[in-house]
Amino acid sequence: MSKWLDTTGKSTLGIGICDRCKKKFSLDDLYEDPNSPGLRVCWADRDIFDPWRLPPRETEDITLQFYRPDESLAPSSQQSPVATVSVINGNFYWNV
Repeated sequence: MSKWLDTTGKSTLGIGICDRCKKKFSLDDLYEDPNSPGLRVCWADRDIFDPWRLPPRETEDITLQFYRPDESLAPSSQQSPVATVSVINGNFYWNV
């Protein structure tokens, strides 16, 4: 590469060095690296943006706004008591 750069037609006369290949470019030709924001690199050394570096997305609220609680099908006063069966000497006994 030559010792001087032609900055004719550029918006700035500044010259910078690529942080990866160490070549000099006009400041208009150096870009921020998307994965390492502090680096100024040329277009050839620029990385593809890595989406895994983004913060995790917020979880969604999936509860219903208006919901009805579960109710028993039979009223509580008409529920039958629990019956158990016990076997003593081959005889069945119902305990209610």
